[in-house]
Amino acid sequence: MREVTIIGIGQTPVSEHWEKSLLVLAGEAVFAALEDAGLKSTGALYVGNMLSGVLDKQNHMGTLIVDWVGMRGHEAFKIEAACGSGAAAFRMGLMAVASGEIDSAVVVGVEKMTDSLPKKTTAGLATAADADWEIIHGLSFIGINALIMQRYIHEYGWKHEDFAPFSINAHNNALHNPNARLHIPLTKERYLKAAMISDPINLMDSSAIGDGAAAAVIVPADAVHQPDDLPKITVTGSGAATDSIAVHDRRDPLWLTAAEKSAKQAYHQSGVGPEDIDIFEVHDAFSIMSALSLEASGFAERGQGPRLGLDGEIGIDGRIPITTRGGLKARGHPVGATGMYQIVEVVEQLRGQADGSQVQGAKIGMAQNIGGSGATILTHILKSE
Repeated sequence: MREVTIIGIGQTPVSEHWEKSLLVLAGEAVFAALEDAGLKSTGALYVGNMLSGVLDKQNHMGTLIVDWVGMRGHEAFKIEAACGSGAAAFRMGLMAVASGEIDSAVVVGVEKMTDSLPKKTTAGLATAADADWEIIHGLSFIGINALIMQRYIHEYGWKHEDFAPFSINAHNNALHNPNARLHIPLTKERYLKAAMISDPINLMDSSAIGDGAAAAVIVPADAVHQPDDLPKITVTGSGAATDSIAVHDRRDPLWLTAAEKSAKQAYHQSGVGPEDIDIFEVHDAFSIMSALSLEASGFAERGQGPRLGLDGEIGIDGRIPITTRGGLKARGHPVGATGMYQIVEVVEQLRGQADGSQVQGAKIGMAQNIGGSGATILTHILKSE
Protein backbone atom coordinates (compact mmCIF):
# COMPACT_ATOMS: atom_id res chain seq x y z
CA MET A 1 0.00 0.00 0.00
CA ARG A 2 1.23 3.48 -0.87
CA GLU A 3 1.75 6.20 1.71
CA VAL A 4 -0.86 8.94 1.34
CA THR A 5 -0.54 12.67 1.93
CA ILE A 6 -3.14 15.42 2.41
CA ILE A 7 -2.25 18.34 0.15
CA GLY A 8 -5.37 20.48 0.34
CA ILE A 9 -8.11 21.32 2.85
CA GLY A 10 -11.27 23.38 2.72
CA GLN A 11 -14.28 24.08 4.90
CA THR A 12 -17.34 26.26 5.26
CA PRO A 13 -18.38 27.88 8.52
CA VAL A 14 -20.80 25.75 10.54
CA SER A 15 -23.96 27.81 10.72
CA GLU A 16 -27.58 28.04 9.60
CA HIS A 17 -27.03 28.40 5.86
CA TRP A 18 -30.58 29.20 4.82
CA GLU A 19 -29.47 30.57 1.46
CA LYS A 20 -27.30 27.61 0.46
CA SER A 21 -28.28 24.10 -0.55
CA LEU A 22 -26.56 20.90 0.49
CA LEU A 23 -24.97 20.81 -2.96
CA VAL A 24 -23.62 24.36 -2.78
CA LEU A 25 -22.11 23.79 0.67
CA ALA A 26 -20.34 20.65 -0.54
CA GLY A 27 -19.09 22.45 -3.62
CA GLU A 28 -17.65 25.34 -1.62
CA ALA A 29 -15.60 22.99 0.56
CA VAL A 30 -14.41 20.95 -2.44
CA PHE A 31 -13.37 24.05 -4.41
CA ALA A 32 -11.52 25.43 -1.37
CA ALA A 33 -9.64 22.14 -0.91
CA LEU A 34 -8.74 21.93 -4.61
CA GLU A 35 -7.50 25.52 -4.59
CA ASP A 36 -5.42 24.83 -1.48
CA ALA A 37 -3.96 21.79 -3.25
CA GLY A 38 -3.28 23.70 -6.46
CA LEU A 39 -5.45 21.32 -8.49
CA LYS A 40 -8.54 21.69 -10.68
CA SER A 41 -9.79 18.14 -10.26
CA THR A 42 -8.96 14.70 -8.86
CA GLY A 43 -9.47 11.15 -10.00
CA ALA A 44 -12.38 10.47 -7.65
CA LEU A 45 -14.73 12.04 -5.13
CA TYR A 46 -16.06 10.47 -1.92
CA VAL A 47 -18.89 12.00 0.09
CA GLY A 48 -19.62 11.51 3.78
CA ASN A 49 -23.26 12.22 4.57
CA MET A 50 -25.93 10.78 6.86
CA LEU A 51 -29.25 12.58 6.40
CA SER A 52 -29.58 13.79 2.80
CA GLY A 53 -32.27 11.23 1.99
CA VAL A 54 -34.22 11.95 5.17
CA LEU A 55 -33.96 15.74 5.51
CA ASP A 56 -33.16 16.91 1.97
CA LYS A 57 -34.98 14.22 -0.03
CA GLN A 58 -31.76 13.76 -2.01
CA ASN A 59 -29.74 10.60 -2.37
CA HIS A 60 -27.14 9.78 -5.05
CA MET A 61 -24.97 12.52 -3.53
CA GLY A 62 -21.67 11.35 -5.00
CA THR A 63 -22.77 11.70 -8.60
CA LEU A 64 -24.63 14.94 -7.85
CA ILE A 65 -21.61 16.65 -6.28
CA VAL A 66 -18.97 15.35 -8.70
CA ASP A 67 -20.98 16.83 -11.56
CA TRP A 68 -21.49 20.13 -9.72
CA VAL A 69 -17.74 20.63 -9.13
CA GLY A 70 -16.85 20.00 -12.78
CA MET A 71 -15.62 16.43 -12.49
CA ARG A 72 -18.41 14.64 -14.37
CA GLY A 73 -17.42 11.14 -15.38
CA HIS A 74 -15.14 10.54 -12.40
CA GLU A 75 -15.78 7.88 -9.79
CA ALA A 76 -17.96 9.21 -6.97
CA PHE A 77 -19.86 7.65 -4.07
CA LYS A 78 -21.70 8.60 -0.91
CA ILE A 79 -20.63 6.71 2.21
CA GLU A 80 -22.99 6.54 5.20
CA ALA A 81 -21.99 5.46 8.69
CA ALA A 82 -24.29 7.63 10.81
CA CYS A 83 -22.31 10.42 12.55
CA GLY A 84 -19.12 8.61 11.47
CA SER A 85 -19.86 9.15 7.78
CA GLY A 86 -17.17 11.80 7.27
CA ALA A 87 -14.31 9.64 8.53
CA ALA A 88 -15.76 6.59 6.75
CA ALA A 89 -15.64 8.47 3.45
CA PHE A 90 -12.07 9.56 4.22
CA ARG A 91 -11.08 5.94 4.87
CA MET A 92 -12.62 4.86 1.54
CA GLY A 93 -10.71 7.56 -0.31
CA LEU A 94 -7.55 6.69 1.59
CA MET A 95 -7.77 3.03 0.63
CA ALA A 96 -8.47 3.87 -3.01
CA VAL A 97 -5.37 6.05 -3.28
CA ALA A 98 -3.15 3.82 -1.11
CA SER A 99 -4.03 0.77 -3.21
CA GLY A 100 -2.96 2.46 -6.44
CA GLU A 101 -6.43 2.20 -7.96
CA ILE A 102 -6.87 6.00 -7.80
CA ASP A 103 -4.04 8.55 -8.09
CA SER A 104 -5.85 11.39 -6.36
CA ALA A 105 -9.13 11.92 -4.57
CA VAL A 106 -11.13 14.61 -2.84
CA VAL A 107 -13.19 13.62 0.19
CA VAL A 108 -15.99 15.88 1.39
CA GLY A 109 -18.29 15.58 4.37
CA VAL A 110 -21.49 17.57 4.17
CA GLU A 111 -24.73 17.94 6.08
CA LYS A 112 -27.62 20.39 6.14
CA MET A 113 -29.74 20.09 9.26
CA THR A 114 -31.31 23.44 10.14
CA ASP A 115 -33.86 23.69 7.33
CA SER A 116 -35.94 20.96 8.98
CA LEU A 117 -38.14 21.19 12.05
CA PRO A 118 -36.34 20.02 15.23
CA LYS A 119 -38.60 16.99 15.63
CA LYS A 120 -37.77 15.81 12.11
CA THR A 121 -34.03 16.31 12.66
CA THR A 122 -34.20 14.44 15.97
CA ALA A 123 -36.06 11.60 14.28
CA GLY A 124 -33.45 11.51 11.54
CA LEU A 125 -30.61 11.30 14.03
CA ALA A 126 -32.40 8.49 15.83
CA THR A 127 -32.01 6.29 12.74
CA ALA A 128 -28.42 5.74 13.93
CA ALA A 129 -29.84 3.68 16.81
CA ASP A 130 -31.58 0.30 16.75
CA ALA A 131 -35.06 0.77 15.27
CA ASP A 132 -36.46 -2.45 16.70
CA TRP A 133 -35.05 -2.33 20.22
CA GLU A 134 -34.31 1.33 21.03
CA ILE A 135 -36.26 3.75 18.85
CA ILE A 136 -39.53 1.83 18.96
CA HIS A 137 -39.50 2.27 22.74
CA GLY A 138 -39.22 6.05 22.49
CA LEU A 139 -35.50 6.51 23.04
CA SER A 140 -33.99 9.54 21.37
CA PHE A 141 -30.26 9.76 20.69
CA ILE A 142 -29.92 12.15 23.62
CA GLY A 143 -31.82 9.72 25.81
CA ILE A 144 -29.47 6.87 24.93
CA ASN A 145 -26.40 8.93 25.81
CA ALA A 146 -28.08 10.12 29.01
CA LEU A 147 -28.54 6.52 30.12
CA ILE A 148 -24.85 5.83 29.45
CA MET A 149 -23.78 8.94 31.36
CA GLN A 150 -26.13 8.15 34.25
CA ARG A 151 -24.66 4.68 34.58
CA TYR A 152 -21.10 6.03 34.32
CA ILE A 153 -21.70 8.50 37.15
CA HIS A 154 -23.23 5.76 39.26
CA GLU A 155 -20.42 3.26 38.66
CA TYR A 156 -17.46 5.58 39.14
CA GLY A 157 -18.76 8.09 41.67
CA TRP A 158 -18.44 11.26 39.63
CA LYS A 159 -20.74 14.29 39.85
CA HIS A 160 -22.37 15.93 36.87
CA GLU A 161 -20.30 19.08 37.38
CA ASP A 162 -17.10 17.04 36.92
CA PHE A 163 -17.82 16.95 33.19
CA ALA A 164 -17.90 20.74 32.86
CA PRO A 165 -14.23 21.11 31.76
CA PHE A 166 -14.94 19.27 28.50
CA SER A 167 -17.54 21.81 27.41
CA ILE A 168 -15.66 24.83 28.81
CA ASN A 169 -12.50 23.83 26.94
CA ALA A 170 -14.40 23.37 23.68
CA HIS A 171 -16.10 26.77 23.92
CA ASN A 172 -12.85 28.54 24.78
CA ASN A 173 -11.11 27.05 21.76
CA ALA A 174 -14.02 27.82 19.43
CA LEU A 175 -13.59 31.52 20.17
CA HIS A 176 -10.51 31.44 17.93
CA ASN A 177 -12.06 29.42 15.10
CA PRO A 178 -13.80 31.60 12.49
CA ASN A 179 -15.63 28.52 11.18
CA ALA A 180 -17.12 27.57 14.55
CA ARG A 181 -20.82 28.01 15.19
CA LEU A 182 -20.68 29.06 18.84
CA HIS A 183 -18.37 31.96 19.64
CA ILE A 184 -19.62 32.06 23.21
CA PRO A 185 -17.35 31.72 26.26
CA LEU A 186 -18.57 29.19 28.79
CA THR A 187 -18.12 29.31 32.57
CA LYS A 188 -18.75 26.56 35.08
CA GLU A 189 -21.62 28.59 36.54
CA ARG A 190 -23.33 28.80 33.17
CA TYR A 191 -22.71 25.10 32.57
CA LEU A 192 -24.42 24.19 35.84
CA LYS A 193 -27.39 26.48 35.19
CA ALA A 194 -28.04 25.13 31.68
CA ALA A 195 -31.43 23.57 31.02
CA MET A 196 -31.62 19.83 31.55
CA ILE A 197 -32.51 17.93 28.37
CA SER A 198 -32.35 14.32 29.51
CA ASP A 199 -30.94 13.87 33.01
CA PRO A 200 -27.96 14.06 33.48
CA ILE A 201 -27.31 15.62 30.05
CA ASN A 202 -28.00 19.33 29.95
CA LEU A 203 -27.76 21.80 27.09
CA MET A 204 -24.07 22.43 27.74
CA ASP A 205 -23.27 18.72 27.59
CA SER A 206 -24.67 18.55 24.05
CA SER A 207 -23.13 19.46 20.72
CA ALA A 208 -24.74 22.02 18.44
CA ILE A 209 -26.12 20.80 15.12
CA GLY A 210 -25.63 22.93 12.01
CA ASP A 211 -25.05 23.10 8.29
CA GLY A 212 -21.56 22.75 6.89
CA ALA A 213 -19.02 20.96 4.73
CA ALA A 214 -15.32 20.14 5.01
CA ALA A 215 -13.02 18.54 2.45
CA ALA A 216 -9.50 17.25 1.89
CA VAL A 217 -7.47 16.33 -1.19
CA ILE A 218 -5.28 13.23 -0.90
CA VAL A 219 -2.53 11.91 -3.18
CA PRO A 220 0.35 9.40 -2.98
CA ALA A 221 3.14 10.77 -0.80
CA ASP A 222 5.75 10.28 -3.52
CA ALA A 223 3.78 12.56 -5.85
CA VAL A 224 3.91 15.55 -3.52
CA HIS A 225 5.93 18.67 -4.20
CA GLN A 226 5.12 20.54 -1.01
CA PRO A 227 5.70 24.31 -0.81
CA ASP A 228 8.63 25.21 1.41
CA ASP A 229 6.41 27.08 3.88
CA LEU A 230 4.15 24.08 4.60
CA PRO A 231 5.01 20.74 6.16
CA LYS A 232 4.08 17.50 4.46
CA ILE A 233 1.03 15.95 6.17
CA THR A 234 0.93 12.16 5.86
CA VAL A 235 -1.82 9.78 6.95
CA THR A 236 0.13 7.16 8.89
CA GLY A 237 -2.72 5.31 10.59
CA SER A 238 -6.32 4.45 9.77
CA GLY A 239 -8.46 2.14 11.89
CA ALA A 240 -12.14 1.22 11.84
CA ALA A 241 -14.18 -1.05 14.07
CA THR A 242 -17.77 -1.73 15.08
CA ASP A 243 -19.85 -2.74 18.07
CA SER A 244 -23.55 -3.50 18.42
CA ILE A 245 -25.84 -0.65 17.46
CA ALA A 246 -28.02 -1.16 20.53
CA VAL A 247 -26.23 -0.26 23.76
CA HIS A 248 -27.93 -3.05 25.73
CA ASP A 249 -26.39 -5.66 23.40
CA ARG A 250 -22.84 -4.70 24.36
CA ARG A 251 -20.78 -6.75 26.75
CA ASP A 252 -19.87 -3.52 28.50
CA PRO A 253 -21.98 -0.39 27.88
CA LEU A 254 -19.36 1.82 29.56
CA TRP A 255 -16.47 0.84 27.30
CA LEU A 256 -16.11 1.93 23.66
CA THR A 257 -14.76 -1.33 22.27
CA ALA A 258 -14.80 0.00 18.71
CA ALA A 259 -12.73 3.02 19.81
CA GLU A 260 -10.20 0.77 21.51
CA LYS A 261 -9.90 -1.48 18.44
CA SER A 262 -9.70 1.30 15.84
CA ALA A 263 -7.19 3.27 17.93
CA LYS A 264 -4.99 0.20 18.35
CA GLN A 265 -5.07 -0.34 14.58
CA ALA A 266 -4.07 3.25 13.94
CA TYR A 267 -1.35 3.20 16.60
CA HIS A 268 0.10 -0.01 15.18
CA GLN A 269 0.17 1.31 11.63
CA SER A 270 1.76 4.59 12.74
CA GLY A 271 4.28 3.02 15.10
CA VAL A 272 3.17 5.31 17.93
CA GLY A 273 1.20 5.13 21.17
CA PRO A 274 -1.03 7.49 23.16
CA GLU A 275 2.02 9.10 24.71
CA ASP A 276 3.14 10.31 21.27
CA ILE A 277 -0.08 12.08 20.26
CA ASP A 278 0.15 15.89 20.37
CA ILE A 279 -3.54 16.64 19.70
CA PHE A 280 -6.68 14.52 19.77
CA GLU A 281 -9.88 15.61 18.08
CA VAL A 282 -12.47 13.61 20.01
CA HIS A 283 -16.08 13.05 18.99
CA ASP A 284 -17.64 15.09 21.81
CA ALA A 285 -21.25 14.86 20.64
CA PHE A 286 -21.99 14.63 24.37
CA SER A 287 -19.53 15.22 27.20
CA ILE A 288 -19.75 11.58 28.28
CA MET A 289 -18.32 10.57 24.90
CA SER A 290 -15.20 12.64 25.54
CA ALA A 291 -14.52 10.70 28.73
CA LEU A 292 -15.20 7.32 27.13
CA SER A 293 -13.04 8.08 24.06
CA LEU A 294 -10.09 9.23 26.16
CA GLU A 295 -10.27 6.03 28.17
CA ALA A 296 -10.70 3.62 25.26
CA SER A 297 -7.91 5.31 23.30
CA GLY A 298 -5.41 4.94 26.11
CA PHE A 299 -5.21 8.47 27.52
CA ALA A 300 -6.93 7.73 30.83
CA GLU A 301 -7.60 4.77 33.05
CA ARG A 302 -11.04 3.21 32.96
CA GLY A 303 -13.55 5.41 34.77
CA GLN A 304 -11.05 8.29 35.05
CA GLY A 305 -11.74 10.27 31.86
CA PRO A 306 -13.17 13.33 33.68
CA ARG A 307 -9.96 13.58 35.70
CA LEU A 308 -8.08 14.81 32.62
CA GLY A 309 -10.42 17.79 32.36
CA LEU A 310 -10.39 18.54 36.07
CA ASP A 311 -6.58 18.47 36.11
CA GLY A 312 -6.27 20.81 33.12
CA GLU A 313 -4.68 18.21 30.87
CA ILE A 314 -7.04 18.66 27.87
CA GLY A 315 -6.31 22.35 27.23
CA ILE A 316 -4.07 23.73 24.50
CA ASP A 317 -1.06 23.60 26.84
CA GLY A 318 -2.11 20.33 28.47
CA ARG A 319 -0.83 16.78 28.17
CA ILE A 320 -3.41 15.81 25.54
CA PRO A 321 -5.15 18.83 23.96
CA ILE A 322 -8.63 17.96 22.65
CA THR A 323 -11.32 19.81 20.70
CA THR A 324 -8.71 22.38 19.77
CA ARG A 325 -10.99 24.22 17.31
CA GLY A 326 -14.15 23.86 19.35
CA GLY A 327 -15.04 20.24 18.74
CA LEU A 328 -18.57 19.09 18.03
CA LYS A 329 -19.74 20.98 21.10
CA ALA A 330 -18.85 24.47 19.91
CA ARG A 331 -17.57 24.24 16.34
CA GLY A 332 -20.82 22.44 15.66
CA HIS A 333 -21.88 18.98 14.59
CA PRO A 334 -23.24 18.78 11.02
CA VAL A 335 -23.23 15.04 11.47
CA GLY A 336 -22.06 13.64 8.12
CA ALA A 337 -19.43 16.38 7.85
CA THR A 338 -18.00 16.14 11.36
CA GLY A 339 -15.35 13.51 10.60
CA MET A 340 -13.95 15.66 7.81
CA TYR A 341 -13.95 18.79 9.97
CA GLN A 342 -11.82 16.82 12.43
CA ILE A 343 -9.35 15.83 9.69
CA VAL A 344 -9.15 19.41 8.42
CA GLU A 345 -8.57 20.74 11.94
CA VAL A 346 -5.77 18.27 12.63
CA VAL A 347 -4.12 19.40 9.38
CA GLU A 348 -4.47 23.03 10.49
CA GLN A 349 -2.70 22.19 13.75
CA LEU A 350 0.10 20.25 12.06
CA ARG A 351 0.59 23.07 9.56
CA GLY A 352 0.71 25.65 12.36
CA GLN A 353 -2.40 27.38 11.02
CA ALA A 354 -4.70 27.07 14.05
CA ASP A 355 -4.46 30.73 15.02
CA GLY A 356 -5.44 31.42 18.60
CA SER A 357 -5.60 27.77 19.62
CA GLN A 358 -2.38 26.46 18.12
CA VAL A 359 -0.71 23.59 19.97
CA GLN A 360 2.94 24.55 19.81
CA GLY A 361 5.22 22.00 18.21
CA ALA A 362 2.39 19.65 17.22
CA LYS A 363 3.74 16.92 14.94
CA ILE A 364 1.30 14.02 15.42
CA GLY A 365 -2.46 14.42 15.52
CA MET A 366 -5.32 11.97 15.95
CA ALA A 367 -8.98 12.25 14.98
CA GLN A 368 -11.71 9.89 16.14
CA ASN A 369 -15.20 9.92 14.60
CA ILE A 370 -18.10 8.00 16.16
CA GLY A 371 -21.21 6.70 14.42
CA GLY A 372 -24.20 6.05 16.65
CA SER A 373 -23.60 5.70 20.40
CA GLY A 374 -20.30 3.88 19.78
CA ALA A 375 -21.38 1.40 17.10
CA THR A 376 -19.00 2.53 14.34
CA ILE A 377 -15.74 4.25 15.25
CA LEU A 378 -12.90 5.36 12.98
CA THR A 379 -9.53 6.63 14.13
CA HIS A 380 -6.95 8.39 11.93
CA ILE A 381 -3.42 9.49 12.78
CA LEU A 382 -1.65 12.20 10.81
CA LYS A 383 2.02 13.25 10.97
CA SER A 384 3.82 16.33 9.74
CA GLU A 385 7.29 16.19 8.23
